[in-house]
Amino acid sequence: MNGLASALLSLAHSLFGPGFCPGDWVWATSAAGALVALIPPAGALAVSIIRKGTGNRYDATTLGIFGAIGLVSALVLPWLLSNGVSGVFRSAFAKQKTGLSANELSTLRGPGGCWVDSQVDYLGGRQTVFDVFSSRSTGADDLPFFVYLLAFIVLAAGSLLFVMLQGRTAFRRGPKWPSRFFWIPFAAMLAFSVGMEANTALHFFLGFLPFSVLGLIPVAMVGPPPWSVINRSDAPPRRDEQPPGPPPSQVQPRPTPPPPPPPPVNRPYPKTALAAAPEPPPMAGALAAAPGPIPPPPGSRNAGGSRYRRVKQLGAGGFGTVWQAVDTQLNRTVALKIAHAPDRDTAERMQREARALAVVSHPNCVKVYDLAEEPDGLALVMEYLEGRPLAELVDGQGPLDDVAAGRLWATMAGALAAAHEKGVLHRDIKPSNVILDPSGLAHLIDFGIARSQGDSKMTATGMMIGTPDFVAPEQAMGATASPASDAWQLAATISYALSGQPPRGTRETPMAALMAAARAEPVTRLPQRSAHARLLAASLDPEPRRRPTLNAVRREVEGWLSRAGKSADGPVTRVVPRQPGNQLPRR
Repeated sequence: MNGLASALLSLAHSLFGPGFCPGDWVWATSAAGALVALIPPAGALAVSIIRKGTGNRYDATTLGIFGAIGLVSALVLPWLLSNGVSGVFRSAFAKQKTGLSANELSTLRGPGGCWVDSQVDYLGGRQTVFDVFSSRSTGADDLPFFVYLLAFIVLAAGSLLFVMLQGRTAFRRGPKWPSRFFWIPFAAMLAFSVGMEANTALHFFLGFLPFSVLGLIPVAMVGPPPWSVINRSDAPPRRDEQPPGPPPSQVQPRPTPPPPPPPPVNRPYPKTALAAAPEPPPMAGALAAAPGPIPPPPGSRNAGGSRYRRVKQLGAGGFGTVWQAVDTQLNRTVALKIAHAPDRDTAERMQREARALAVVSHPNCVKVYDLAEEPDGLALVMEYLEGRPLAELVDGQGPLDDVAAGRLWATMAGALAAAHEKGVLHRDIKPSNVILDPSGLAHLIDFGIARSQGDSKMTATGMMIGTPDFVAPEQAMGATASPASDAWQLAATISYALSGQPPRGTRETPMAALMAAARAEPVTRLPQRSAHARLLAASLDPEPRRRPTLNAVRREVEGWLSRAGKSADGPVTRVVPRQPGNQLPRR
């Protein structure tokens, strides 16, 4: 290794070896450190290029490759070269074979200037780093001990910091733990370098630190993997085979079909046999969380009247009326969503909403308790929460800041991801369907047009899937909705929370807004000064496969909040509860 180290020193001396204080070989030592500082970024650059094709897929092969690159570029080569440089100077001082030419040795044994009388003695004939710190003293012609102490602390910590940043930059848009492949080996390299000559180490790392900063530039220029690659690598493995059913001889009172496989991320949900599953016999008052489809009771009224005592009307729309009510049996406040016309299509839609919510268990998704027959129609019994819609809050108090919007995005992305894991799409995410409770926590409501896997499409005339200003382009064009569609609508909602307007701007009529969505007109109303602007632009890409998944978005936003010193699970904003009679809970 002395031969390689001497070649490195000769190259460094020819590149930068000025003949002024403290000496040409002292400066060449710093130049050698600068050249060695290019090795860790070269490894990080290789990792960045590999991840262009692998994304966040960390199997045994990719982990082995990344680990080997980090070990060689951050530990093995820097340690061998740095200690080799020190060994060359030590051999020159002892008049042993060094690999340097006679002319180079003659200049090395000459004076340097300033406090350096002899360069070979200064670089190769003094104490090692370990000796300096163990004795806490230096030679008469050396620098004071506190200079070495301060210099080594700053140089070592700074170099380690920027090697860590190089690793993290190489592993952007993914988990941060693989960056340990770089900074842990480099920390070991620093520890193993205590045997270097103290003066050699000092000047070597004086050149290493600034070039480790510059090494971030090429790694950053390569860029992260495209979202399409990340989405593909983040997708869970598909399970095409269903577990075998029970033997024919086995008698079961109520067979339960095997659970459908999890949906592929950012792809349309396949049709399964769920829609054709046999309906269980009607059960009045059955809880929505019970296994199997929720039993509709059309045509049959509760014999003993309603168990829900209505308190006040909360809202009304084209679909039905929402009431605040009290469950007289369980003594809890609920919200009743009662259909105007209890026909077959209405009952089917309410069953779909109840079934979708029943299988989703997340603290930020509205809960459904029951599907009951009220005297004036079929009623969906839901959790009641006091609060205000995000749309009303932004209109009245102005846009959210980056921290509040980040918390909102991470929370809602987690809620939607939980729904997607159960095979449920929302398909109508918008600011009025996000409720902020009095503690400032967000809740996703109104799965009224949600569909589970296998549910047939509603064909009612004039039914629009989603709200035009917040509908994804593929939905507006009539394509099948997917998790990427929900991700687009959530990003549009976050953009509205940050800017106060839909990402495509407003149109005069709903039809004009729908046509703008179908033409995939560019988003022109993004909050450009927001820290989330780039992630919003990626999430609002007109091509679904290029959008980041909700899990990827949540990781990105939570990482940003963590770096900003903020908690991801804090309140979005504190909402002052309205006075009775003016509350606007979920609809």
